[in-house]
Amino acid sequence: MNISILVFGSDKFLASLPDQIRDATAFSVEVIANLNQAVSRIQNTPPDIILVQASLNASTELCCWLKDQTKLSWIYCILFEDRPEILSQRNWEWDLEMTSTALKQGADAYIWQITEEKRDQKSALSANNRLILAQLTVGLRKAQKYRDMMQENDVLSAIALADSLTQMNNRRALEWDLPRQIQKSRNQNNPLSLIILDVDFFKKVNDTYGHLVGDRLLQLLSARLRNNLRFQDTAFRYGGEEFVIILANTTGEEALLVARRLNRIVNQEPFKINNQVTINLTISLGTASLRDEDDANGMSMLDRADKYLLQAKATGRNRVISSNYLSHMSHLQVVSS
Repeated sequence: MNISILVFGSDKFLASLPDQIRDATAFSVEVIANLNQAVSRIQNTPPDIILVQASLNASTELCCWLKDQTKLSWIYCILFEDRPEILSQRNWEWDLEMTSTALKQGADAYIWQITEEKRDQKSALSANNRLILAQLTVGLRKAQKYRDMMQENDVLSAIALADSLTQMNNRRALEWDLPRQIQKSRNQNNPLSLIILDVDFFKKVNDTYGHLVGDRLLQLLSARLRNNLRFQDTAFRYGGEEFVIILANTTGEEALLVARRLNRIVNQEPFKINNQVTINLTISLGTASLRDEDDANGMSMLDRADKYLLQAKATGRNRVISSNYLSHMSHLQVVSS
């Protein structure tokens, strides 16, 4: 794994560190000496490890700031003591006191730099470099654990938002995604619509063939729906045999066309459960489009589509009802009269 290192210090400070740190195959290193630029870099693209030069202005401020950032607490921060006035006073009591202060300020490790006169002592320089590289290993371990945890969280989130039977998004995913889609639609002044659909006489399928066949039918229906949606459409299993499809950047008229197409696609070809069982299926659908008065969570929009779905079922099933459809029918009645 390539470790991302941010050096808050000078180029001269970087040159004093072990040569291995400048190995591009192992480390990605960036040097910044300005506090505001460093903070911006950390917020936008967090590094795995931060090396801080104590003699640089605002070094303590950066450590304190980082300590207060809960979401960035996994970043490993090493403070390098290179101030001559501090190094000249070093003894074991002073060492403990300064280390304690550095850790309280937010550093994860505190390393005393080798003074210029001791750089010619190969044993001292080698020991110091080994300490630095050991601390980098600790930082790498911490970064890897964080990445593993985030990957595990992503998997758990995917599981929590997926319907185990159909592998579609589930109702919880809808409750999370619909408000985001509404906010995006209003921010960009784009239309937004949705479809609620329900399998007609699904109870009869379960009663006749059993729940295993009913489950298989829902799986086949879900696959057919997914394979016939547009790239901007998102499907959810709302519960039982009921599904919701969010239609991004789609007007009411366009939503009616999409719903009719889905209705035709489901109705025109039977579903083959196995070699012995083939089932003809129809669905009823209701559509709704976002209005200015709709709430931010989409509950009123869902309720409106659900009422149209109930009308579709009450007037014979295997059809689509929407405000556009009702307006069209009212117009026809006026013309014919």
